[in-house]
Amino acid sequence: MNLKTVTNVRRLGFQWDTADPFLFCVHHEDFFPKGNGKLGPDAALLKGRDIGQDFTVKDGFRMYHGSTVPGFPEHPHRGFETVTVVQRGMVDHADSQGAAGRYGGGDTQWMTAGRGMQHSEMFPLLHEDKDNTMELFQIWLNLPAKHKMVEPHFTMLWRDEIPVFTTADRNTEVTVVAGTLGDKKAPSPPPNSWAANPDNELAIWVVDMQPGAEWKIPAAKNGVNRTLYFFKGNYLSADGERIPPYHAADLTPEYETVLINGTEKGRLLILQGRPIGEPVVQYGPFVMNTQAEIQTASMDYRSTQFGGWPWQTSDPTHGDVSVGRFAKHADGKQETR
Repeated sequence: MNLKTVTNVRRLGFQWDTADPFLFCVHHEDFFPKGNGKLGPDAALLKGRDIGQDFTVKDGFRMYHGSTVPGFPEHPHRGFETVTVVQRGMVDHADSQGAAGRYGGGDTQWMTAGRGMQHSEMFPLLHEDKDNTMELFQIWLNLPAKHKMVEPHFTMLWRDEIPVFTTADRNTEVTVVAGTLGDKKAPSPPPNSWAANPDNELAIWVVDMQPGAEWKIPAAKNGVNRTLYFFKGNYLSADGERIPPYHAADLTPEYETVLINGTEKGRLLILQGRPIGEPVVQYGPFVMNTQAEIQTASMDYRSTQFGGWPWQTSDPTHGDVSVGRFAKHADGKQETR
């Protein structure tokens, strides 16, 4: 192919660069040990860590901002959405609206922070008889100005509801978290999401390819941003251009891209969407359109705490392994799996 459809090949760090309408993506993969009966690792494994800011892999895992249970205790957001795609392990969610949940092993939580909320995301080590591996993608998706101050909301996309597109030779499987691929359409995102309008062609696809597998990514409309993140495997060819492992590449979406996987099983994430095309001003967990709006967000948080924190601790968890996957919404709606 004479047309160059692959551009800006780059190595991935801890935080992955993204294109509008996305803000950033992080791939968390932690090989947590057996639990200590209190949903955390053995205390001896915490020695030598920068507790509260533990982002360096030690003994195969990080504690992040957690002190006894790994994860992210109480923290605020405004003006965007978080999409948490859990591949392995469990996440315990709690928020300032009194909502809660436990999800994982293929589930996705899609949360619209909107005008402001606090939440926590803890990674309980439920198993005391075996290791507790955790793997997830945390994706930040921007909101347009007209939706930045909507009511907070979250939607659960349970694993049995998320469709999987499979090629005819069954050598490639694509989990369609958002968007449409072939005859597979993802569950509906939150109502105020940029993804809720199909004209925005937003897609979040997790792709699993067998050794030597070939798959042709279908074309999208002109003007859509599409990025491929190759995070597992030994090499990948995209329209003849070799993508090394743990690298990203921007793709020209209005043309098909032929992927050929290497000699090991390959995994990649594809993020796609029409740009919002508005100014982005970010200060930590607040993403607005102007610096004045950021200052207002900071003042609002200091004065209201975005509704306060109804939990007894900053890092609530929801019980031992006997508690299954569930979601309790702010309106009282209950879901169990």
